Amino acid sequence: MATAIVCAYSPVGREALAGLVAAGMEVLALYTYAQGPDEGWFSPPAALAAQLGIPVRMEPRFNEDHVYQACLDLRPDFLFSFYFREMIQARFLDLPTSGAFNLHGSLLPNYRGRAPINWVLLKGETRTGITLHAMTPRPDDGDIVGQSSLPIAWDETALSLTLRSAEASRELVRSVVPDLVAGRVRRISQKTLGPSTYFGGRKPEDGELDLAGSAQAGFNLIRAVADPWPNAFVRSPGGLVKVAWALPTAAPCPAGHFRPTAEGVLLGFQEGALRLHALRRGAVRSERPTEHGQWLQELGLPEAP
Repeated sequence: MATAIVCAYSPVGREALAGLVAAGMEVLALYTYAQGPDEGWFSPPAALAAQLGIPVRMEPRFNEDHVYQACLDLRPDFLFSFYFREMIQARFLDLPTSGAFNLHGSLLPNYRGRAPINWVLLKGETRTGITLHAMTPRPDDGDIVGQSSLPIAWDETALSLTLRSAEASRELVRSVVPDLVAGRVRRISQKTLGPSTYFGGRKPEDGELDLAGSAQAGFNLIRAVADPWPNAFVRSPGGLVKVAWALPTAAPCPAGHFRPTAEGVLLGFQEGALRLHALRRGAVRSERPTEHGQWLQELGLPEAP
């Protein structure tokens, strides 16, 4: 039986680990992280590893000398990185006798870098996927050994796409790993697939809605950072209000203004408008349209004439 060390986190990491075990791989150790207080919406890889009797190791910094020595002592055939938060140093990639492989949440070579699931939604893509590829010291580099494509629904959120990506990851890993072990997997150079695109990490402050832009762009941002992410927001003289959910509407509303209607409160953009469905101020979330106009008025956002 082939052996592996796995570095994993997130729902995608959990399901990819499940796929690896289903493919018959013996996992010698799982390196992962403690689940944060705001991450209770998914079951982490550590929980699955505990069920399966896989040793779980949580290190504040993976690339330390003592971690390297521990991995060296295990003499793995493979090293897998499934949505791990750290760039793994080159010396670790040379440890496994049969190679090191990473799972990335896009169809490489597009959307290299951080937060690919959020970025594809922000950019309005209609299709994405997951990629298993050989690891090199460069991020999201190396030959592709497996890909799975996923359509993106018009109202897809980061949560729904993450969960679907997790399911697809389990199946992709389960199907590709036997060929990796047998040494018969087909490798595809990313250079043959055209130019790559790269996007960096995102911060909560990147979620500000641009009312001088289009409502469609605003909607894309809202769904890209909808719960459990920090949410898009509107900044005003009276502070900010988070837009937990909204949908495009053909009803008119001037840019930078709000307009109460019988169907709910509208928020105007330079091109189009959104109908507000759920807002949040601090820890208070409201799905009552009658409150939305009052909140925006209190924040100093002008009401449409």
